[in-house]
Amino acid sequence: MGYSQDESRYHNSSKEATLEKKQSQGVIIMEERIYTIPLRDVKRVPRWKRAKKAVSSIKEYLIRHTKSENILLDKSINEKVWERGAEKPPSKIRVRVFDEEGVTRAELVKEA
Repeated sequence: MGYSQDESRYHNSSKEATLEKKQSQGVIIMEERIYTIPLRDVKRVPRWKRAKKAVSSIKEYLIRHTKSENILLDKSINEKVWERGAEKPPSKIRVRVFDEEGVTRAELVKEA
């Protein structure tokens, strides 16, 4: 099944618009994004390893979704994960991600 010209215009226009937005002087710039990262799988590891596994899960998730190897987590993310100790990390966490000079930075979203 193929799209008619009108339909394909709608499907491709958003991709083209984001590419035009991202390209500035030949350098691709990632816009700011907010991710809700599930940490349910952390409950499957031994209790005393859960917070450490949660931090590594956050990094793995961001590497997969931002397609960037250079990820820096803000201190606030680490503090939120370890807030209730090593055995009780949160079940999910909201993170704001942005690109800064070739390094992808992530910080905790401030809840209003």
